[in-house]
Amino acid sequence: MKWKRRETAEWRRQLSRLLVLALFFFAGILLGQVFSSRVPDTTGDELARYLKDFLKVGEEDLSPRAALSAAVLYFRYPLAAFLLGFASIGVLALPLVTGAFGGFLSFSVCCFAASFGPDGVLLALAVFGLRCVVTLPCYFLLAVPALERSAALACLSLGGGRRAGPALYGREWWGRLAVVAGVLLAGVCADLMLTPWFLRQLLERMLIG
Repeated sequence: MKWKRRETAEWRRQLSRLLVLALFFFAGILLGQVFSSRVPDTTGDELARYLKDFLKVGEEDLSPRAALSAAVLYFRYPLAAFLLGFASIGVLALPLVTGAFGGFLSFSVCCFAASFGPDGVLLALAVFGLRCVVTLPCYFLLAVPALERSAALACLSLGGGRRAGPALYGREWWGRLAVVAGVLLAGVCADLMLTPWFLRQLLERMLIG
């Protein structure tokens, strides 16, 4: 019975950390919508150029620069969450990074909608949809345990608690990173191959319609 109680208590702690990060994520979404209303009118021209450059990825041979750019977009937030798990400051920085994640996505979608009308939402979905489906679960899969580790380190730095030893970053910690890295790499490859094609099909249908 004791192990069941410990398991239930651990599950509740994990859920509470997830809820904290989720609240910051949705707060970032709201802030992204607020800031998007202040973008200049030239944003539409910039987004049009961005879409043209994006389509070139599918038309030309894949360059190392394009692959690196896609990898950065996929790995930046999950990797930031993982690294913050090694620092006590992560207990404060992780919620802020989570809010920035949500704010960037919301700001981007709102800019597309403001520039291209209702079709802008579909364009944003074509550009960011696959990336969000892959990166969001991966981010929270790393951010939740990272928040736990950083909170423990913060307690230690303030003189509370005892050192947990090597088990603090054991097999589960590194195994989780390996799984997430594999999923992100697969997402990068799928994005480079499928997203330009999907965007091109969507633009053609919009022009025909």
